[in-house]
Amino acid sequence: MKIEAHAKINLALDIVGRRSDGYHLVRMVMQSLKLHDTVEISKFPEAEGLISLYTDSDIVKDDESNLAWKAARLLIDEFGIREKTDIRITKRIPVAAGLAGGSSDAAAVLKGMNAVYDLGLTENELRERGLKLGADVPYCISGGTMLSEGIGEILTKAEGGMPECGVLLVKPRVGVSTKKVYEAFDNLENAPHADVDGVLEALGRKDLVSLSERLSNVLESVTIAKLPVIDEIKRDMKEAGAAGTLMSGSGPTVFALFDNEAKLKEAEAFMKNKYSNEEIIVSGI
Repeated sequence: MKIEAHAKINLALDIVGRRSDGYHLVRMVMQSLKLHDTVEISKFPEAEGLISLYTDSDIVKDDESNLAWKAARLLIDEFGIREKTDIRITKRIPVAAGLAGGSSDAAAVLKGMNAVYDLGLTENELRERGLKLGADVPYCISGGTMLSEGIGEILTKAEGGMPECGVLLVKPRVGVSTKKVYEAFDNLENAPHADVDGVLEALGRKDLVSLSERLSNVLESVTIAKLPVIDEIKRDMKEAGAAGTLMSGSGPTVFALFDNEAKLKEAEAFMKNKYSNEEIIVSGI
């Protein structure tokens, strides 16, 4: 079985508290993209719940540290699966980019194994298991345009939905540590808040202009302090005609929304010329 594992962007990301166990409480508006990895799940009657994992990426490990492997192990242990599970992942989503590539692959494994082994789990039951793997996995199981709350487990479909647009992604080659980004945010004296309600209101009207004005991510300033090129990329995207631009997740990927294809193609050419060492991808919604 082949499953598409879609990338996500954050249209809004706010941190509203922190639990005693250290997990951050969030309010985020998430949007899935056409950009996706392909995850292929096969079973073989070879015994004892073995897992084989292969990715075509040189920087993604094919072992038990991979979130996709952990997703398979979770279901194998819970349901006593005795066949060998073979997982093959074709990577298109940039790695360690703030686009939920690993989480989406894990979500695809949960969905694929649910079907291949006829486990009968509902979407909500898959989300519950996904949360054990990571805060973005429940969203990646469902996708679409969602408000995500709690630590990522409370999901509500956004009214209206995403207006039609093109998306340009620029991922700097130099990465950032998600852990260090959150630590830097926790040390801010006057932490900002994102306009989550404004984003939801704009989505309710499918108003791209209003949405673009309200894009906001409270982690952006602390990540930019560590990687100033993010701010430069944002400015260049705006000058190239983007309706709006924002860093996704804890970074370092920056996305821009475009209201017509001609502007998007011109901006893509400009950014590829100026940022020839970075990963640059065009995606639909």
